[in-house]
Amino acid sequence: MRVLIVGSGYIGLPLGAELARRGHNVSALRRTQSAAEELKARGLTPLFADITQPDQLAKLPREFDWVVNCVASGGGGADEYRQVYVNGMQNLLDWLAPTPQSTAPPRFIYTSSTSVYGQNDGSTVDEKSSTDPVAETSRILSETEKVLLTAAQQKNFPAMILRVAGIYGPDRGYWLKQFLNDEARMDGNGARILNMIHREDVIGCIIAALERGKPGEIYNAVDDEPVSQLEFFAWLAAALNKPLPASAPGNTEARKRGVTSKHVSNRKLKTDLGYRFEYPTFREGYAREIERQ
Repeated sequence: MRVLIVGSGYIGLPLGAELARRGHNVSALRRTQSAAEELKARGLTPLFADITQPDQLAKLPREFDWVVNCVASGGGGADEYRQVYVNGMQNLLDWLAPTPQSTAPPRFIYTSSTSVYGQNDGSTVDEKSSTDPVAETSRILSETEKVLLTAAQQKNFPAMILRVAGIYGPDRGYWLKQFLNDEARMDGNGARILNMIHREDVIGCIIAALERGKPGEIYNAVDDEPVSQLEFFAWLAAALNKPLPASAPGNTEARKRGVTSKHVSNRKLKTDLGYRFEYPTFREGYAREIERQ
């Protein structure tokens, strides 16, 4: 397949490398040329454009069978989020829209986030649950999803959405880093539910959706065991022979981030896509990451 990865960072780069290893012809789109040699070394064809600039996209080849949009904003506030996610998505859709001379549009995967679920009561949510997040950035991600789903429903654009939980893996894992640096704090009594997924499983879920996903569908990419903060830190404390972190009642940073507490179900992804997790729970995944320390 001719594949385009939009955003070749923490997920996109190893995803592209794995697809190339499997024999696909993979191009990787980045905003700057700084990583050109690294992309080539991974077997990827570098392409350069800013997806917020339609004129730059118009100069690129556009004949692809699969497209994965896993772009990240790189920080910034709500305005930058809107530019990269909402406007960037619309620009990609306009660019990839079929013309009388072109073939059918590509299968398209967008990696959204489980943060679009705003539930804070510990309930179980699935792909049919309401999405009404508190955090402004999460509302922008929800708006981006609607742009894509509208194209899928009204223009028959073969798009799918993966709502990805908190990603951890090599050189990345917020809670582990905080814990190792003695900076971790539990929210209140530690009852808040965390939803996580290892990077290798994010890549596996994306490939499963490309190969077997149904256009117009949403899939939650999250491991088998959402876990309370208390249970997670207790496991880390035992694994690393360190004390539990202190509690921070009314954690202002947590409120600012608009954190939630819910059990995100992966039943649909496992049933419909037949995906089997390499790291089914945080225990297997973080045991591997602790080995890397």
